[in-house]
Amino acid sequence: MKFSLKQVQVFQLVAELESVSEAAKQLHMSQSAASMALAQLESQLGKELFIRQGRRMALSNWGAWLRPHAYSLLESCNTIEQGMQDMDLISGVLRIGASQTPAEYMVPQVISALDRDFPHLQLKLGVENTEHVIEALLDYRYDLGIIEGHCDSSEIQRQKWCEDELVVIAGVEHPYTKMSECSITQLGMAQWILREHGAGTREIFDIAVHEHLEQIQVHREYEQSAVILELVSHGRYLSCLSRRLVQPWLERGLISILNTPALSMKRDISFIWRRQDDDSPNRDALTRAARKLID
Repeated sequence: MKFSLKQVQVFQLVAELESVSEAAKQLHMSQSAASMALAQLESQLGKELFIRQGRRMALSNWGAWLRPHAYSLLESCNTIEQGMQDMDLISGVLRIGASQTPAEYMVPQVISALDRDFPHLQLKLGVENTEHVIEALLDYRYDLGIIEGHCDSSEIQRQKWCEDELVVIAGVEHPYTKMSECSITQLGMAQWILREHGAGTREIFDIAVHEHLEQIQVHREYEQSAVILELVSHGRYLSCLSRRLVQPWLERGLISILNTPALSMKRDISFIWRRQDDDSPNRDALTRAARKLID
């Protein structure tokens, strides 16, 4: 073999951080040693892996091709190392990016189940909207995504977890709560507080509404569902969120779900991962645990 795993590790971190000095710090190496390892890798492969742009290291076409293979190789090495050390295949670190609805309502139960069954598996959770989860997954900041929006990238493998439904909500004092159903005209006259653009919830809502209305009165947009629920419960606004997410507020009598027969807003909550990734025992353990919770 012409190159070493240490050289591949330096390459992978420089690709992630776009900086030799930052990669050296994380690997507890001197900057000169990291630079030498990278130069030796490029020399041994006979290809320039980075385009130097001042202090920034941008991947060349060859570097972009190498990155997923380097990541897969290092993940395999980590599995061997962790598995031999712990005598347990389900070990190491699994980085999860989840959009808000599954992160707030469903993922904590999955983490609890995995903590009980696989104590050597470390789970790191990031909560972002669907668009940002997809971007971070493709940038290798997550190993697995859990989203409720669409994903059309050819680089992503998608697998359904469960079904969900969006509902239109209002505070219990809102005049629309006294109506047996709300028409499209009435929805168009209301003031709305919605999730931000890029959120899966917002995407599904916009598609459903804009089949009937060119625009609605969006008063405010927030990333946090809890903020939206508080404002709706105390004000004269409408919003649209997951039925799973609003259920506790409904049971406490703080909000009402409006009957909006013109809007059909069912969707899937799905797992996503990079298509070129090898099989992952850690990922499989999580998806199995997640399915058990909804069976």
